[in-house]
Amino acid sequence: MITYITGGARSGKSRYAQEIALRLSSWPVYIATAHIWDEDFGKRVDRHKHERGPEWTSIESEQNIHLLPIEEKVAVIDCVTLWLTNLFMSNDQDIEKSLAAFKAEIDGIAQKEGTFIIISNEIGMGVHAETDMGRKFTDLQGWANQYVAAKADEAIFMVSGLPLILKKSL
Repeated sequence: MITYITGGARSGKSRYAQEIALRLSSWPVYIATAHIWDEDFGKRVDRHKHERGPEWTSIESEQNIHLLPIEEKVAVIDCVTLWLTNLFMSNDQDIEKSLAAFKAEIDGIAQKEGTFIIISNEIGMGVHAETDMGRKFTDLQGWANQYVAAKADEAIFMVSGLPLILKKSL
């Protein structure tokens, strides 16, 4: 089962995803997709690690999420935006290659038994990107989000800490 949670910055996506995971499992897995680009971001990652309790198993992986040992687990994958950034940069900022790689990973996850809560950002709802690379990435993010939402059993949009259910499994 895939639950997709999206929304803007500080909308409560990660908190809500973690609450769902803890309701479903006493020992959930947290998959961090971030590449630590600078010291400030590293401190932010450390703060997030500290906020999660000892019941969480953390796995850090920038790509190949579908190859991780998450079969029959409840796993929070946080987040698509950072994961896509890794793919985008490793594919020389080629949208088609990056999207194909991302779709292959989502398809791999969808074939596994387990509950996978995938978090993303809605970056296309804000200001139009100023750079060519920013516009390309915004397009990539939008197409990736559509793909995950289509594959998901449930889709949730977070606004001001509140979940808006877009798609619900039967």
